[in-house]
Amino acid sequence: MSATTIAVLGIVVLVIIFLLRMPVAYTMAAVGCVGFGIASAWSPALRIVAKDIWVTYSSYSLSVAPMFVLMGTIAFYAGISTRLFGAANAWFGHRRGGLALATIVACAGFGAMCGSTTAAAAAMGKVTLPEMKRYKYQDALATGAVASAGSLAIMIPPSTVLIIYGVMTEQSIGKLFIAGILPGILLTILFALTVMFLVWRKPELAPAAEKTSLGQKVRALSGIIEMLLLFALVMGGLFVGWFTPTEAGAIGAFGALVIAVVRRTVSVKALWSALAETTRITAMVFTIIAGATIFGHFMAITRAPFALSEWVGGLPVPPMLIMLMIMAIYLIGGCFMDSLALVTLTIPILFPIVTKMGYDPIWFGVMIVLAAEMGVITPPVGVNVYVIKGVAPDVPLETIFRGIFPFLAALIVCIIFLLLFPQIATFLPGLTT
Repeated sequence: MSATTIAVLGIVVLVIIFLLRMPVAYTMAAVGCVGFGIASAWSPALRIVAKDIWVTYSSYSLSVAPMFVLMGTIAFYAGISTRLFGAANAWFGHRRGGLALATIVACAGFGAMCGSTTAAAAAMGKVTLPEMKRYKYQDALATGAVASAGSLAIMIPPSTVLIIYGVMTEQSIGKLFIAGILPGILLTILFALTVMFLVWRKPELAPAAEKTSLGQKVRALSGIIEMLLLFALVMGGLFVGWFTPTEAGAIGAFGALVIAVVRRTVSVKALWSALAETTRITAMVFTIIAGATIFGHFMAITRAPFALSEWVGGLPVPPMLIMLMIMAIYLIGGCFMDSLALVTLTIPILFPIVTKMGYDPIWFGVMIVLAAEMGVITPPVGVNVYVIKGVAPDVPLETIFRGIFPFLAALIVCIIFLLLFPQIATFLPGLTT
């Protein structure tokens, strides 16, 4: 059997096991080890597994993950999500569809402290859905807005997906974080415009809430000051080169803890829960990266990604068309496979193709995140939809999925913008020291 045939069989087996809902990390590690053994020899296969696990868990570059995850979990338990929504609601709630707009803005703010899309969706869903229900928002718009806006947490830095991408492709995590800022703002605006368009077409979707005075609006701004301070300190320090990504994450986690202590909004029990949640998420990220690294070495020894890269690079079609095909693969694949599984599976295969075509690897990292955002809301496996279903058990699952489609269209528009104007992602990283 040729090495290319072994690689193709390995990918097919991997996809089948993914569809059976087996854990991503262990599946990639197992298929990678067995494939490496078949393509080469069993002794080197076992050695590569041991080495990859050790290198992953002892990697300094990966120490950035627990720091930013800790910042996000402390922010969640400290009630920062509630205060962010309160501030956004004071400014936008009086408009028709204003509570949905406030939800999107608050999710963007919370995403600046939390790199987990499920955590953002759960946190904001608990706060915002009861309010939208009280004002008789239609369920599809309310749940669709929260599920979709929760995905902003993996675009606006810090982002667990960008960390995984950076480690797998050996790109600067700091530059990847900075690259996500402008696309995150663009996507937030597109989500907001989607809500405004929907309520313009059908005003009955979202009645207006009570108006607030200017004084109330100004006082409500205190709810975003802590988020702005943390974001400015962490991302500003990264931008000017004061901190490494790990140091920035540690400072952000300490800053979130100081805010929680000063406001007296977090108990010892909540702090313990934040530490436990951080440990769980960090272990998941590390294990996924270890499994993906093993699978990547299997792909490398078969040279299938490089052969595919050579073939694609020789096709008589514009590189833009190939990128459109790649994003279409992510859109379709996200309907059948967990988005994180899809991303970790495809990076070793597609990254050589994209770089051979001359695309910026930092820009492609942002595109990967947009692909992951599509995956967390598309049926039937969109994890954010199931998170919102858990928060709002009375809303049928099909109603939530129906509500995400306008926001999925906004995501596709954002992808088109990034394809046409890659400077949206590359401009800020190009300014860093």
